[in-house]
Amino acid sequence: MTFRAYIVEDSSTIRDNLIEALRELARIEPVGTTESEHEAKRWLEQNDWDLAIIDLFLREGSGMNVLDACRRRRADQKVVVLSNHSSRDVRWRCMQLGADAVFDKSTELEALVDFCARRQAHRAAAAASADPATPESAAQPAL
Repeated sequence: MTFRAYIVEDSSTIRDNLIEALRELARIEPVGTTESEHEAKRWLEQNDWDLAIIDLFLREGSGMNVLDACRRRRADQKVVVLSNHSSRDVRWRCMQLGADAVFDKSTELEALVDFCARRQAHRAAAAASADPATPESAAQPAL
């Protein structure tokens, strides 16, 4: 089962490294990227996704506005912020706008990958327990 992530990040270096880490360490498939608020909001509204990773400062627009637009997502869709600007006040505001987590680019990339891996494992376990053809002993406990 594919766990689909959409990445809103204006730095190509960070974006490329994040894509590689998500694929390798968390078994998450990036399904798209953008550098702009407008494109992110349009794509997230029109496509199916499991996780959105949003930078706050974009080439065009604001990640805060993208985060706010994600308030209308399904309960199983998760949104995290990945930013160099993650002070206590910024984290609080992101959580008020509906972020499931906030990570600092400089110091918390490993924590982001761990969060993604846990979400993917949780989703896989939920799918396995919902499948009547799956023996109970094969189902993994939810996180």
